[in-house]
Amino acid sequence: MFKKLKKGLTSLFKVTLNEKNMDKTLEELKITLLKNDVALFAAEKIVENTKELLAGMEVGAFSKKGVLRGAVEKSIFEILNVHHQFDLIHEITNNHRRNHPYVIMVLGVNGTGKTTTIAKLVQLLKNNNVSVVVAAADTFRAGAIEQLSKHMSNLKTRLIKQNYKADPASVAYDAIDHAIAKKIQTVLIDTSGRQVTNFNLIEELKKIKRINTPDLILFVGDSLAGNDVLVQAEKFNEAVGIDASIITKLDADSKGGAALSIAYITKTPIIYIGVGQGYDDLLPFDSKWFIEMIMGKSL
Repeated sequence: MFKKLKKGLTSLFKVTLNEKNMDKTLEELKITLLKNDVALFAAEKIVENTKELLAGMEVGAFSKKGVLRGAVEKSIFEILNVHHQFDLIHEITNNHRRNHPYVIMVLGVNGTGKTTTIAKLVQLLKNNNVSVVVAAADTFRAGAIEQLSKHMSNLKTRLIKQNYKADPASVAYDAIDHAIAKKIQTVLIDTSGRQVTNFNLIEELKKIKRINTPDLILFVGDSLAGNDVLVQAEKFNEAVGIDASIITKLDADSKGGAALSIAYITKTPIIYIGVGQGYDDLLPFDSKWFIEMIMGKSL
């Protein structure tokens, strides 16, 4: 009897989702995303994907909220390129280039935490028994080599460097040569942090890539930089290509939307997040945690 009653009530309260009866909820979703600093174009794409997933679906009135949230999460997962997520340590230790180190080229403008992130990556590699050498290929900014030298001294890691104004591609090449000779597994290439509108910077990055053929190009983006970080990601991606990103300063007063927007612009995954100034403050990106941070209890 009770089973029949439950079945009857479920049938009675079922609704078919369409643009009209989803309109208010989807608008609320868009506002929530925008309030969390998700760029308008990315927010609109998530709303559109959610609408496509739900349109025509028949759901019980009491389960509508859960169905909506599930669709939103799926849409955000797609934007975050979760299916292309990878384990950097696994990639390095399974490097298929015979007798050649795994080469990582790191991009990012000054102030994003790029140099500190390189130091954190060194610590991460050493914690996983992966050998590494670093190339000081930012030969433009005064103090860049000294800053990196201090970090590498703290971490007891070899830094390959030349004088200021030296050819950055040559510095990276020397580091790779050193790694080959010493059988070091990984080379991290620091690059200049000038603005992406600087023509010489873009040409310099293209040359580093052409001569040194990196296995991975990593973009370091500041979660607090607003629209600036989106412009940076787009320009770097257009010029040299981005394979993955690290988002810094997520421990600060950040709503996280910039990370979602960067993933949408580059169509590549976020692999780590920076959550502090310590060398161990680099965490694997957790998409489920990130969605909870963005969405909270909304929907």
